[in-house]
Amino acid sequence: MKHLAAILLTICCATASAADAIHPGARLAATCTGCHGTNGATKGNALPPLAGQPKDALLAKLKDFKSGATKNTIMTQIAKGYTDEQLAILAAYFAAQAKPGT
Repeated sequence: MKHLAAILLTICCATASAADAIHPGARLAATCTGCHGTNGATKGNALPPLAGQPKDALLAKLKDFKSGATKNTIMTQIAKGYTDEQLAILAAYFAAQAKPGT
């Protein structure tokens, strides 16, 4: 029984360590990948790339979507699902990514 407990503890700790290795911004940004591409590096011109944009500009836009000041069916609904702190984490994450084509 002690061996089983040790094995379970090892598995739980390893899983937690792997989860901790993922940047919180990357975890939150997974929602954005379908439209804005991996790491916010949008392909084509249909949607704006998020990668490499100024953090303050990204955060302001996300807050405008959340408040409804900027109308957009999809982004308004998505932004409402995040706290202001999470929006700040997202903005900082995308700002730190390389701009597409650089």
